[in-house]
Amino acid sequence: MNPLEQTTKDIDKYYISLNTIYPKPYKKDETSPYTKTRVILMNGTEYESVWFLHQFARHCDNDEIKNMIAVVRTQEQQQQKLIACLKPLNESILETTVGYEQLAIDLTATLAQNDTDQGNIDALNFALLEDFDHLYRFSNLMMLDVKNADPKKLVGGFTEITPGRPTIAHHRYPKDNVKRAMNANKSDLYSKLVAGIITAAEQQTMNYYMNISQWYKNDLGRQLYAEIGLVEEEHVTQYESLKDPTCTWLEQWVLHEYTEAYLYFSAYNEEKDPYIKKIWFEFYEMECAHLKVACDLLKKYEKTPYLKVIGNGEFPKLLTLGTNKEYVRKVLEHTILLTGDRQKYIDVMRLKPNADFFLYQNEIIKDEEKIPSHIVINKAIKKFGKDYRYEDKSNPVPELKNRKIDNTTIGRKTSKI
Repeated sequence: MNPLEQTTKDIDKYYISLNTIYPKPYKKDETSPYTKTRVILMNGTEYESVWFLHQFARHCDNDEIKNMIAVVRTQEQQQQKLIACLKPLNESILETTVGYEQLAIDLTATLAQNDTDQGNIDALNFALLEDFDHLYRFSNLMMLDVKNADPKKLVGGFTEITPGRPTIAHHRYPKDNVKRAMNANKSDLYSKLVAGIITAAEQQTMNYYMNISQWYKNDLGRQLYAEIGLVEEEHVTQYESLKDPTCTWLEQWVLHEYTEAYLYFSAYNEEKDPYIKKIWFEFYEMECAHLKVACDLLKKYEKTPYLKVIGNGEFPKLLTLGTNKEYVRKVLEHTILLTGDRQKYIDVMRLKPNADFFLYQNEIIKDEEKIPSHIVINKAIKKFGKDYRYEDKSNPVPELKNRKIDNTTIGRKTSKI
């Protein structure tokens, strides 16, 4: 499929009427977990587009480009508003959060298994274990706070809920989250898509936690969202650093619109809900029109053909969301001890005692017993006799098998226990 060959209307024919912009929300108890995660992904993709175009406009002195940015950005805003309201009124903060973390896990694992750029793959696998642990922490909070909670049902049994690299170990010195950028001229199209997709997805999670923590109903929940929100800041720092910063604003715009078209067509291709499937195709067509506008402006003002940015435009392998249990287990078993060390990843046991990771941990963690992610698990163990998990088999890391103790050492100190 080539979005540049899609028949489209004039750009001004794509505004959404205020009479139709509010959609029919999905039914939370009947809808597939992966339909829910696609809604989250496309919401985040539109959010990324809107804020990229705002930043572009603030750095642009060309009236024609700024005017077209305003047109396209308004349509992206309308798309975002419609997608966001596909979430039903009766879906709670925590239920939505489980969807965010399931998306993070299965999207990250899928992208890692299909990419060829080693920098991307290493970054994806590293953050994968942290999002995996976040799902476990939020699921235990749900068990504490929600009557008749069933996190397994929310993930449809497709994603296991068990400890990953413990959240307390995620807090790293900021410079250790910045990685080496790819060279867009030498990277293949799929790798460029991966960097853009995962940055937008993690940014959406970061933004959600930044804003939702104040609205949670108790102090522990507010504290947990704040703590994990700081980790999502680390993930966005990591992923955005993979993108080539030497691309021009117009080249970036072309790639943004292409990424949106790719994701909408991927979502359309695998969506089972007919109502939402229709939305995905309508928005795919809109993004094709946006892409053509961006390509034309790139050619007009920079004399650069779109071929430099997206090749001939033909989509690479489409994105599909599904279970990745065995892949996650393999990454967990083999990379649990990794942490960041500037542009590299390193076994925490090999760090020098004066490494910035340890200095930063000592600076922000004065008493590990008072860290929210740890308190949640301790409270669950105290209330239920053991933590909440959904596992097909026991955790592949021996130090994480014990369901009556929350390990706060592995991946963080020079001893596993």
